[in-house]
Amino acid sequence: MSVPEFHQSLTVRSVDQCFNISCLTSDRVWVSDGDNLILTNITGATIHRVENSCIGSCGGSHTVNSESELIYIDVNYNIKTLSKDMKSTSTYIENTDYPWRPQCVYWCPSNGDLLVGMYRNFTETGKVIRFNQSGKQTQTIQYDNKGMGLYNNLICLTENNNGDVVVSDAESISECGTLVVTEREGRHRYSYTGHPPRSLLLTRGICTDALSHILVCDHRTKSVQMLDKDGYFLSHLLIRPPGIFTPHSLSYHTNTHRLWVGSVYNTKLCVYRYIARHDTLSDMNPASAGVMESLSVVPYKETKKHLQEDERLLKLMSTIELFNFFTRQGVDGCYHISCVISNLFWVSDADNLILADTAGFPLHHVDDLCRDLYGGSHTVTSESELFYIDRNYNINKLSKNMKTTTTIIEKKDSTWLPGCVYWSPSTRDLLVGMFREKILSGKVNRFNQSGQQTLTIQHDSTGLELYRYANYITENNNGDVVVSDADGAIVVTDREGRHRFSYTGHPSGSGLDPRGICTDVLSHILVCDVTDDTVHMLDKDGHFLSYLLTKSQDIDIPCSLSYDVNTHRLWVGSWYNNKVCVYRFTDRHDALTDDSTFPLLNDE
Repeated sequence: MSVPEFHQSLTVRSVDQCFNISCLTSDRVWVSDGDNLILTNITGATIHRVENSCIGSCGGSHTVNSESELIYIDVNYNIKTLSKDMKSTSTYIENTDYPWRPQCVYWCPSNGDLLVGMYRNFTETGKVIRFNQSGKQTQTIQYDNKGMGLYNNLICLTENNNGDVVVSDAESISECGTLVVTEREGRHRYSYTGHPPRSLLLTRGICTDALSHILVCDHRTKSVQMLDKDGYFLSHLLIRPPGIFTPHSLSYHTNTHRLWVGSVYNTKLCVYRYIARHDTLSDMNPASAGVMESLSVVPYKETKKHLQEDERLLKLMSTIELFNFFTRQGVDGCYHISCVISNLFWVSDADNLILADTAGFPLHHVDDLCRDLYGGSHTVTSESELFYIDRNYNINKLSKNMKTTTTIIEKKDSTWLPGCVYWSPSTRDLLVGMFREKILSGKVNRFNQSGQQTLTIQHDSTGLELYRYANYITENNNGDVVVSDADGAIVVTDREGRHRFSYTGHPSGSGLDPRGICTDVLSHILVCDVTDDTVHMLDKDGHFLSYLLTKSQDIDIPCSLSYDVNTHRLWVGSWYNNKVCVYRFTDRHDALTDDSTFPLLNDE
């Protein structure tokens, strides 16, 4: 199957995150969060709780054997076995190897061995120990053929169908790491550090499937990456999946061929199917090789085509002009910009909201701006009125003459708070990005001119959450609602709230740290990416067109955007200083021909 098929989701109770999951049956799974280890079912209800599980583990601290017994690391770093009926616990392996301690475990279906990832805190080094069914140590894997240590901080481990030992390893719990693969005998085969080569990989949960693919969660790109058994990248199986946002834990159920995926940020578990029955029956024979070949070839053909299109587009867009630049007093950074007219604009940092002219001088200061927001906290109407979020999380309107302030939308729900606003020129509605603090999640509310709420956008068609933190919001010419989510995506829905697409960087799955967004007269979507200090240009359907600005150009770390519909100029504000640049990138002919955007892209 080329695209994973969503099967179901559940919200697990009695845990705060899904750090590790171990499938017990098709409808029961063990879940841990670092403090709790529970058995749950597809309703999310707690069936059983293990009272003495290891505290502080964010990795593979438990596994299940073929007898449905739970094997887990306890609070004293002994390895315990919980019986199938969950009535008796026995010590399988006592920890006597101080200062080494077990950090992750995996039971091998092929021979009944137990693989244990060990960690030594003083030297920040790791090793893998193999125990047979009697609990006797039979192997240690620690060094490559040059005597160099293979592991630092083992997070998860598993075994592939060919006997390879696969370890998710990190230099420290917060730094990037490596997928380390050795043969059954312990000889180092390869280490995978991300796609493309030499990119960073923030490894977390891993598993293998019936076709010997290796799946790994990467926090940096918020994706699940699929490799073949020899470590060659095949695809991003999932990229910032709705509801989960950042995949952290994986478990492959061998009977149903379904993949369970857990989130690092919440208690959501999602189940996917991506292997058809024909594929699973063809494993380890030439037909399987054909499946793998198709997976590896298709993405590269698509990438090549996109590169050719990008080259043509870059030539076309090389005429982007710097029209003006200036610094303005009264703010330390340009977190958000709202154009009023061609020479007046509102600009905010974390503490201040001022009206300035192109000479950079402050003309008015809003005293009650909310000081806990770092995104699109204000917007301007066609009558030059200012809407902004105040320090009490009310939404106020400041009149054009700046003499009257009116509360338009009063905060009534302490659970949900406004984080960003946008006034729609087409409908005169107000779009408000909302967030929830304790369990960070988001939604978009639409209010009409009377301040009446008319729409809430929160879930996709499967009922999964679309947003984690809506930081900036805008509307495209076709009515699409475009949200810059601080969790690493541009999330686009149609006017009615149906999810159209999510953009997670170029190439897809490469990672995105989005900030300010806007759309232009040609329905392009522009987004600041502070990961690489660029401004991305997308078409209205989410296809990457070009890097409109790069770090080598006039502004350092673009953070905020505002498009002046009258002059067709783009205002760009810097994250770390008070510089604003004004660019022109569409000529008058383009602005009058919306549906003929970039005809060169259609040439073959």
